[in-house]
Amino acid sequence: MLLARSWAPACHTRSFVSSKWLKASSSCNRRPASTAAALKPATEEPVTEELPPRIQHTLTDQDQLRLNFQRNIGVSAHIDSGKTTLTERILYYTGRIREIHEVRGRDSVGAKMDSMDLEREKGITIQSAATFCDWEATDPVDGTKQKYAINIIDTPGHVDFTIEVERALRVLDGAILVLCAVAGVQSQTTTVDRQMRRYGVPRISFINKMDRPGANPWRIVSQIRAKLRIPAAAVHVPIGVEDEFKGVVDLVHWRSIYNQGVKGIDVVISEEIPASVLELAQAKRTELIEQLAEVDEEIGEIVLMDGLPSNIQIAAAIRRSTIGLKFSPVFLGSAIKNTAIQPLLDGVCQYLPNPSESEVLAHDTNLPATAPQVPLSPAADAPMVGLAFKLEEGRFGQLTYMRVYQGTLRKSMQIFNARTGKKVKVPRLVRMHSNEMEDIESIGPGEICAIFGVECSSGDTFTDGSSSFSMTSMFVPAPVISLAIKPKGLETPNFSRALNRFQKEDPTFKVHIDHDSKETIISGMGELHLEIYVERMRREYNTDCITGKPRVAFRETVTQRAEFAFTHKKQTGGAGQYARVVGHIEPMEVDPETGKDVGFESVVMGGNIPHNFIPAVEKGFYEALEKGSLSGNVITGCRLVLKDGAFHAVDSSELAFRLATIGAFREIYRAAKPVILEPIMNVEVVAPVEFQSQVIGGLNTRRGTIVDSEVRDDEFTAIAEVALNDMFGYSNQLRGSTQGKGEFSMEYKHHMPVLPNVQKELEDEYRKTQPAAKK
Repeated sequence: MLLARSWAPACHTRSFVSSKWLKASSSCNRRPASTAAALKPATEEPVTEELPPRIQHTLTDQDQLRLNFQRNIGVSAHIDSGKTTLTERILYYTGRIREIHEVRGRDSVGAKMDSMDLEREKGITIQSAATFCDWEATDPVDGTKQKYAINIIDTPGHVDFTIEVERALRVLDGAILVLCAVAGVQSQTTTVDRQMRRYGVPRISFINKMDRPGANPWRIVSQIRAKLRIPAAAVHVPIGVEDEFKGVVDLVHWRSIYNQGVKGIDVVISEEIPASVLELAQAKRTELIEQLAEVDEEIGEIVLMDGLPSNIQIAAAIRRSTIGLKFSPVFLGSAIKNTAIQPLLDGVCQYLPNPSESEVLAHDTNLPATAPQVPLSPAADAPMVGLAFKLEEGRFGQLTYMRVYQGTLRKSMQIFNARTGKKVKVPRLVRMHSNEMEDIESIGPGEICAIFGVECSSGDTFTDGSSSFSMTSMFVPAPVISLAIKPKGLETPNFSRALNRFQKEDPTFKVHIDHDSKETIISGMGELHLEIYVERMRREYNTDCITGKPRVAFRETVTQRAEFAFTHKKQTGGAGQYARVVGHIEPMEVDPETGKDVGFESVVMGGNIPHNFIPAVEKGFYEALEKGSLSGNVITGCRLVLKDGAFHAVDSSELAFRLATIGAFREIYRAAKPVILEPIMNVEVVAPVEFQSQVIGGLNTRRGTIVDSEVRDDEFTAIAEVALNDMFGYSNQLRGSTQGKGEFSMEYKHHMPVLPNVQKELEDEYRKTQPAAKK
């Protein structure tokens, strides 16, 4: 029973009054509170906390039937792996669009999912786009057809737009990880893999571009195992290679699948395996069974007994181990050549989980923070719980994308924002098809929809008011690059309106005013990220902007412990200010659970500082961290321990203790041997092999450390760690040294101390900006 299982770890600490709970937990020897109190030793503290029994919403037969034939999937990959092209084919074969348009097509229409003009011009995806379609999957055993409802989110590949992938994977039940048959696992592929693991999203892998010269799927499969550290095996073998690629052999059901007709719309299935690939197919089927035997008990037992599993047993094992995040089946195909896309859709229906098979947890805000999370059930008659995962400014006001996890959302329904407690009405409910909308009256659990006119933030939980659930929001990476920005000519209201809108839509895009220079500073994930927003301000808000030189998000930190004893005294006409603080600051490692690397701790004994002033000391410490005295950047990796102090009955106040802490921190900061940290980027360069020496030489001149390099056929990949401060203008240098044939991508890795000469330069530069009195 699900409830008994989820409560099992706590069964020795908590007791329940309900007899129903006592029956369910008899295996835990759980006793009524009165019996427990009578039997426990006198030294044990009394159990005061009792959690109420949970109401479990069971799925009806109608719920099960609907959910069994529903899939929520995302399409994620590295840049230019063919995600949008693949999604375009899926929409065409499912009947959602009548014509196929290419990403950089000659007809200048562009792919359906790239609805923004900028996306069509640059040939890249900037925003994730949602759509839905119906696919009639063919049962490979008896040939019957079943209609599946599939919600798809197409995501960007550039690391600059990684938040779009992050929030899509937060609300999806499964994903297609697209890989290029030539390039294989690249830098952004590993980032997407990390995001899938963070949210426990099962994935099937699709090796695209099988028609390209140099396509080698077996190297890619071994890369998935080695670099992504997940057991994987091909479920297809290609029939024909490169430009001769015309179909695949299905290793699970042992048959050949070809695409014929206009744009590959007709699928021809043959029981005969071509002689040219028969030996390879047999070897790869054996490899598939061996890989499954390592992750699935049933197949493992059959292999140990020297038996051969049936096709149905293999398919069932792939499904079990894929949903259990232990395995990834690898499909092969070519989206641009319209080959083997339908078998991939069948695989989505066959191997990825439906909404009832994904465990979804929420916090009950009425219970203590330490209480276990509550599992949500995708039952239509349960209290409504939904998560707003993406915001967009539409023609009709704010458009909020929402995933409904439990209950039913209806038009004109009153819903509550769990974060703010505000009650709002749903004026309009739609399903999205890229930038088109389809009005609906209601939507059930496990579905993705959009609502208009509801003010909220990305990551807010909505309920119908009858429950107090709150879901965890998505992970938001910190910005790594900043630009000063100002409007050309006179400032109009559109300037601030655009910045506010972009900041609300994109949690990785930050705006602040620099106190010293009074400039508006925008921060984001990379040069392209900020460049796109500046261009969107020009197009969508008619506001031309001038940008300054990009700035890097330096940080400061302390490297050793330093003791302080600081007294703040100020006598004015009336009551003065008096506060004394004693303690030390020390370096602090990142807490793996909370992700925080700054902390405050008070060990004051005997009431030397009254309890009501301790929060003021903490506030002063965090205020002092906002600006270091070396370069004016944020201070990280620092803990303050307050040991002692003194106060005055009349003159002490919260302000006095706050100022005392700031003064103490600034006085002792130099004694803690502070250093400036700079962001280090993981840079991946792909270029023809004849330019290898120029590329590696170029990275070395930028103080790069070569981590790995790989040569394959006629191109090579170099992976290096380079400081972001040294990466400006690299794209132009790379183009020049490789005759325009090289490309690179980079993502933030960590912060590291700068070289002493760079630190001195940054300190001198910051000192010049300070008023004479402060120097």
